[in-house]
Amino acid sequence: MGRAFEYRKARKMKRWGNMARVFTKLGKEITIAVKAGGPEPETNPRLRVLMQTAKKENMPKENVERAIKKASSKDFSDYKEMNYEGYGPFGIAIFVETATDNTTRTVANVRSYFNKFGGSLGTSGSLEFLFDHKCIFHIVKKEGMDLEELELELIDYGVDELEEDENEIILYGAFSANAQIQSYLEEAGYEITSAEFVRLPNDTKPVTPEQRETLAKLIDKLEEDEDVQNVFTNMQEEEEEEA
Repeated sequence: MGRAFEYRKARKMKRWGNMARVFTKLGKEITIAVKAGGPEPETNPRLRVLMQTAKKENMPKENVERAIKKASSKDFSDYKEMNYEGYGPFGIAIFVETATDNTTRTVANVRSYFNKFGGSLGTSGSLEFLFDHKCIFHIVKKEGMDLEELELELIDYGVDELEEDENEIILYGAFSANAQIQSYLEEAGYEITSAEFVRLPNDTKPVTPEQRETLAKLIDKLEEDEDVQNVFTNMQEEEEEEA
């Protein structure tokens, strides 16, 4: 199994934090998708798949409707998606994705968290080369499905890794291929239950348990910020270290 599998295993243990955090993050993603492509799921592929993800995460229907409505409100000042990159303590690279209506507040907060834990914020794009931007699709496994056949078919659409997990098939592909992968899956009649975008480190760095504890405090602080959507690092997962 590759990096994507290791990432998902670690992510599965942690999830996105508590349920309120999941709903806030998804709500923002839905609002951004509606602002970009309109409020009708039939004509907005990104919204379509986010609504499926919301369903999978048991996000209440009224939360979804509120997020859609917010995008078309006259008073709504658009969210801007901004990335911040820097090094945490012990030379660990940290990539922070945000969605904010106030970039001045967001950058000040993110910088203060890095500084507090002995890290430093870098310039935009400075660490992008350390991570691969990927899309992950979860689809319902069809009866009598041939995984090898499916994998061969999907390679042409940008899928580079595929795995089975209980009644689901999980597909990993380049971020740039997400639209064509979704389009193929929908046209071929596969039920997409959720999709997400992640950044997988090209290489990971080992840390001691004490260093991991300090880094976890910084990551938690970042993830608690209401403007932060995702935090990715090149810190080696505990299971990898034990392997």
